[in-house]
Amino acid sequence: MTPRRPRGRAITRALLRRMPLPPLHGDDDKESRGRVLVVGGSALVPGALLLAGVAALRAGAGKLQLATVRSAATALAIAVPEALVVPLMQSRTGEIAGSRAAAALRKYAGDTDALLLGPGMGAGPAAGALLVALLRFIGDDTILVLDGAGAIALGDHPGVLASRDGRAVLTPHAGEMASLLGIDKRDVESEPAATARLAAGRFAAVVALKGPKSWIAHPDGTLLSYDGGSVGLGTSGSGDTLAGIVAGLAARGADPLTAAAWAVWAHGTAGRNLARRMATVGFLARELLAEVPALVGRG
Repeated sequence: MTPRRPRGRAITRALLRRMPLPPLHGDDDKESRGRVLVVGGSALVPGALLLAGVAALRAGAGKLQLATVRSAATALAIAVPEALVVPLMQSRTGEIAGSRAAAALRKYAGDTDALLLGPGMGAGPAAGALLVALLRFIGDDTILVLDGAGAIALGDHPGVLASRDGRAVLTPHAGEMASLLGIDKRDVESEPAATARLAAGRFAAVVALKGPKSWIAHPDGTLLSYDGGSVGLGTSGSGDTLAGIVAGLAARGADPLTAAAWAVWAHGTAGRNLARRMATVGFLARELLAEVPALVGRG
């Protein structure tokens, strides 16, 4: 007999009403809505950090800090005037220089509510070294969001999140999940729910496995699913935007599972809204950003 595949609870408006975001109050200021630090980018892909950072602000975070390779920092600071931008040491290939770049982030990582690592970074040992270094700096209450290379880096450091008490979110797509677990991408695509659960347990983190149907797994076995997005979301920068929404909601005080569920729903709904107004495909990841406040920004 073939084992029953896990189904999970569908993410709907009714479910999200039972998982409310932290309330907004009239006297809230930017400090009370939390601080986000986004670390990533490279000389070739600096825009990923722009998308992720602006998405965090659109999700309601109060303060934004970005950290990227020195050669891209000035342009990024001009493009995102709302952010403090930290220039980091870079390698000859234009990537963040791993642990050698971490010292510049000690001050900022130690005073942030949500830290997102990975958008626009190349996978490799340097990403893992940077992750390990940053974990020494962040506070116990900080929620860590790992996207792209940041998530893949866990494969070489599988136990580093064990002490974080589940205060981490991974946002891989199928290819990144395959690299993280050392399995074939086809295995991930054939059993996405079971794979998300496996990764959540192994890495002690909430896992949002992106795809035509996205699966969100908690280390305690909770499983959620969402298939209400649009095919147009399969576009460059879309994943960076999703990761930024997760970080922004986490900075506002949402727990990791709530932040992931709302972010996946908001990201999918934003894509569906654009598909209705524009076309099934052809809208850009940057155009998702303006859709986000109406979905997650009401008090």
